Amino acid sequence: MPVEVLKISSKAPEPGVVDYAAGFIKRGEVVGIPTDTFYGLSVDPFNLSAIEAVFQAKGRPETKALPILVNSIEQAVTLIRDVPDVFLTLAHKFWPGALTLVVEATHRLPLKVTGNSGRVALRWANSPIPTAIIDAVGGPITGTSANLSGFPSCTNAAQIVKQLGNRLPLILDAGDTGAVLASTIVRIDGDNWTLAREGALPEDEIVRALRSGSSP
Repeated sequence: MPVEVLKISSKAPEPGVVDYAAGFIKRGEVVGIPTDTFYGLSVDPFNLSAIEAVFQAKGRPETKALPILVNSIEQAVTLIRDVPDVFLTLAHKFWPGALTLVVEATHRLPLKVTGNSGRVALRWANSPIPTAIIDAVGGPITGTSANLSGFPSCTNAAQIVKQLGNRLPLILDAGDTGAVLASTIVRIDGDNWTLAREGALPEDEIVRALRSGSSP
């Protein structure tokens, strides 16, 4: 079956399209969706067969964790074993936005989605589409980049079709995201943090946030 490409508004996602995509995710299928950076591949992170389908679609080594998208800090906290103050400070300052925070995962999450590391990469994207889909699904979704492992990330649906072809059943097309950089990734270990990847959010802004404030 050829992949279905369905138009969706980036600013006011149509509820019918959102519910249609959510249905695929609830059935354990992989959906390509736009975010505020690149397009991502979304499944239910609690569904082991769906997680496997993402690894197969991307050709991604199973030792690499699948990032998870949330639509609130409260939802993120349910996926973390012990919530560090650093996490709360950065989440309150920069979410929703282009910041991914890597923390110890709760045992609720399958080890497979963490790449067998026990750590989870969380992000609240500054985009109405993933936010609406998470609402419709009733929980978080994966947000790993929608591309073949080792290939460039995709900013539009046509690029996904070219790379992944019929490896997924549905792509939501909101046009080109215009992204140049991926999200910045910060790894948090207790009170300590390290920059794992500098992306759209500069490191100096993270440093300033941690120096100047604490979480509410």
